[in-house]
Amino acid sequence: MFSVPGDALAGAAAVGRRPGRGTALAIGASLCLYEAGMALNDWADRDEDAVDRPHRPIPSGRISPAAALGAAGVLTAAGLALAARAGRPALTVATGLAATVWAYDLHLKHTKAGPAAMAAARSLDLLLGATAAVTATGTARRTGAGAAGGGSRPDNVAGPRTTTGALPTPGPGPVILPPPARGGLTGALPALPAALVLGAHTYGVTAVSRHETQGGSTGTPLAVLATTTALAAAVLGEWRGRWGQRPEGLATTGPASVGPAPHPEARLARAADSGAGPGRAAPLEGILGWAATLGVTSQPGGGFPGQSAAPGATPQPEGTLGSGLPGWAQAGPGGGAVPAPRPESLLGRTVADPTRLLTLALTGAYLRTAAPPLLHAALNPSPPLTQRAVGGGIRAMIPLQAALAARAGSPVTGLAVMGLVPLARSLARKVSLT
Repeated sequence: MFSVPGDALAGAAAVGRRPGRGTALAIGASLCLYEAGMALNDWADRDEDAVDRPHRPIPSGRISPAAALGAAGVLTAAGLALAARAGRPALTVATGLAATVWAYDLHLKHTKAGPAAMAAARSLDLLLGATAAVTATGTARRTGAGAAGGGSRPDNVAGPRTTTGALPTPGPGPVILPPPARGGLTGALPALPAALVLGAHTYGVTAVSRHETQGGSTGTPLAVLATTTALAAAVLGEWRGRWGQRPEGLATTGPASVGPAPHPEARLARAADSGAGPGRAAPLEGILGWAATLGVTSQPGGGFPGQSAAPGATPQPEGTLGSGLPGWAQAGPGGGAVPAPRPESLLGRTVADPTRLLTLALTGAYLRTAAPPLLHAALNPSPPLTQRAVGGGIRAMIPLQAALAARAGSPVTGLAVMGLVPLARSLARKVSLT
């Protein structure tokens, strides 16, 4: 249960929003739908639990089957009602989440589509938090309430700030990038990578849980261990920023912006606009524009590299041809294009950026929580060790959510999510996670 609030918090961070009213409503809706799924799962598996898990509420007689089914219905309705308070887009996502939960418990759980359905439910839960945060922020802006709350600003005070708009380029005009989405379902699209990472982790945990009663699977824990390592690498890797952002978070507006040269396609379009094109004569400036697009610089006297400006003149070096192509820097003093330096890795920037250091620490906590139980289950696939691997995977969701929030530029949110770890450990001592 304590792994649920992190979905909404990570979703809000992924779209650059601080936790607010929409996030609180998303957390409430997620908790209701999660508990509804737990009650419905006990009702659907009551016959199987009577044999394999007689300690469960229904087989032990603590709760009647009718009460469990009724609780599932009431909690589902309550979750949808809370999502509706966050806006119609959030209700749309919550409806899909509720349908996935009911389909999994009633049918898909015992099919090959079971792990995929559970992964989809966890991904939708994160997207619910993102959608609710975006919708609530948009509503606050329209009503004037957002000016005082500042709910649209990220909480990253240590990391870089970004702006969107026109990308300054040399030439007659800027290249205008598409503006970011303002709200609704489209506004939650930046959270999709984080939702896919969390869904992939959930898929692996669900796949391992299918062997927790009989055990006997070695390949599944090993495959999930490899997937866990790959997901950690993905969190630490460089993700493409939102529209209008550069990967390093540099500002893209204003004449003082510093960064790599614009893409050759953009310069090609400007060269075409200078006069050259089908059915039109190519003026001199159009020809020079096309040459500049390809990285060819004219020499004094109107010539090109390798062409003498006057009889008897020394030919110029030809190394500048193609220097404007992707992955190549401008020619150096000796002529010739050289490969552009690759962006520095995350490890190389941790000292200068505390947020990246926090992301690295949280990702390490994720690996430390999930990996050892999986390795033990692979070496000895007994039911107790398999159940321990499933429990470790469930607990590992919290540091994974925290790492995703910090990776999105919200270190305060990431630390808040990690604050749920002691509560989850305390609950695990009293209630079985599986």
